[in-house]
Amino acid sequence: MPVTALHHYTLRCTSDELPPLVDFYTRVMRLEVGARPEIPAPGAWLYAQGQPIVHLYAHLSHADPALMPPTGPLDHISFRSRGLHEMRKHLTSLGVEFAEAPIPGWDIHQLFLHDPRGLKIEMTFWMNDEPKDDKEARS
Repeated sequence: MPVTALHHYTLRCTSDELPPLVDFYTRVMRLEVGARPEIPAPGAWLYAQGQPIVHLYAHLSHADPALMPPTGPLDHISFRSRGLHEMRKHLTSLGVEFAEAPIPGWDIHQLFLHDPRGLKIEMTFWMNDEPKDDKEARS
């Protein structure tokens, strides 16, 4: 199969929307700002484990018109994640609202939250990757 993985996604925004988006993806999601090629508009590439997975491209002069839902036809983006218990504590300490969704019959637990533009973010935790002795992480 020629497609093997999702490489990155790009969010377009205005230059005023860029700082809160960078803050969300670095402070909340713990991605890191990294190298970005010379592109004729402000922006940022945000990395996880050396891979630029979120591109922010501030080329809009005006914010996109409001949509319903705010993400248009895109429902959500999912990040494979580790450290469920620690992430719950992190999000709570930042005052970030999130919902939990364990998957019945699967060893998967999900957290859902929203970025500053309304994009739904899913964090998918494979429970067999979580610490076996961390009872809080498994509930």
